[in-house]
Amino acid sequence: MSSRLDLIVRGGSVITPAGVTKADVGVAGTHFAVVAPDIHESAAREIDATGLHVFPGILDAHVHFNEPGRAEWEGLASGSAALAAGGGTWFADMPLNSTPPVTDAATFAAKRRLAEQKAVTDFSLWGGLVPGNLDQLAELRDAGAIGLKAFLCGSGIDDFPGITDAATLRAGLKRAAELELLVAVHAEDDALANKLTAAARARGATDARAWLATRPMEVELSAIKLALELAGETRCALHLVHVSSSEGLALVAQAKAAGVDVTAETCPHYLLLNEEETVRQGAPAKCAPPLRPEAVRQKLWRALDDGRVDTLGSDHSPAPPELKTAPDFFAVWGGISGIQHGFPLLLSEALERDPDALPRLAALLSDNVARRFRLPGKGRLRAGSDADFVLLDLNGEQTLQNRDLLYRHRQGPYDGRRCSVRVMETFVRGQTVWGEGRIAPGAPKGHFLRPTPKAHA
Repeated sequence: MSSRLDLIVRGGSVITPAGVTKADVGVAGTHFAVVAPDIHESAAREIDATGLHVFPGILDAHVHFNEPGRAEWEGLASGSAALAAGGGTWFADMPLNSTPPVTDAATFAAKRRLAEQKAVTDFSLWGGLVPGNLDQLAELRDAGAIGLKAFLCGSGIDDFPGITDAATLRAGLKRAAELELLVAVHAEDDALANKLTAAARARGATDARAWLATRPMEVELSAIKLALELAGETRCALHLVHVSSSEGLALVAQAKAAGVDVTAETCPHYLLLNEEETVRQGAPAKCAPPLRPEAVRQKLWRALDDGRVDTLGSDHSPAPPELKTAPDFFAVWGGISGIQHGFPLLLSEALERDPDALPRLAALLSDNVARRFRLPGKGRLRAGSDADFVLLDLNGEQTLQNRDLLYRHRQGPYDGRRCSVRVMETFVRGQTVWGEGRIAPGAPKGHFLRPTPKAHA
């Protein structure tokens, strides 16, 4: 008699936000069919996961894969492959680095077509909120945008301008609220950053420490305050990306208590690196907001442990080597490439701090992301959900090497770091995408996902 199951993963430690339990996992087609202490059936494929942990597929809502138009920076194929190698099964690509940027339905459709051809994981797409495109927001929603991305400072991309005045931001958030579109904000105060930069340039400053001094915490906190105030006023759902400090998270907590619909993301690099790495490594460790002092990094870990972080995203933001090399550090293109090594290293460091951290991390990396972005079939190891999961070896001691990266350009800030967590195999909808140290031959292409309407979320 044939089994209803296509795959059984036996004897692993299954991780959910509720805890860790020894269980078998059965997959039928593309979905989880059963998670139970013992599955008394057979399947076409069975995996002995004794000694391994079964972790929900990581959902990364913040990537820059730069295609179409800047595939020489990264690309949907290489970026999604690196994501899978790091345990990821879904991404949401940001709108600004594409050429043209994704600010209307036509540019959205062009990117979607490419991603359906090239991505090896499931995916969604952000639309852009920029000055002058309020009339295009409804069509972005109808095309399936996961949300809208806005910069409160210059984005670095000329054809994706930032929103640097309160009136324009208020109008954008109000229209997004009417359309039930989530807005993600890069929160840095443009005027303050420009003032500090101009003063540094007037002194002839060119080094990394001088650049760091132009982006102090107040530049970020000032913009967070404005975004929270206007989100509360307009009743827009707000997602603050790459919050770099516990002080920023404290502002978010206050706003939540006042009824603002807001969530906060931080990134592995703010938890794994401090500002001295920007000075030591230079370009591979330059990002905005910048890496913070060691004391701030430690306080961010404590905030994460206390539940003040909602989601984790890589903010994988690559660029060609020629843009990462300049004698003037102010001229170096910012952005950290971290989608492949950042998540395993974060898990490794978190487990050193707290051996019981895995359920909390499963929420931050998977379940919370699925909830916030209204992806009900994603994020959790339970019957009926998409069979997205990762087999992890928590004793897989390794030294991370940039030469192993699958990025278009093998550069990143974690070269030489020790990591105790190894991604053994990554599954998307029940199919192996990453295993045996490579993208699986014949790996299926990813599916485009649109958020479930709020009434059904």
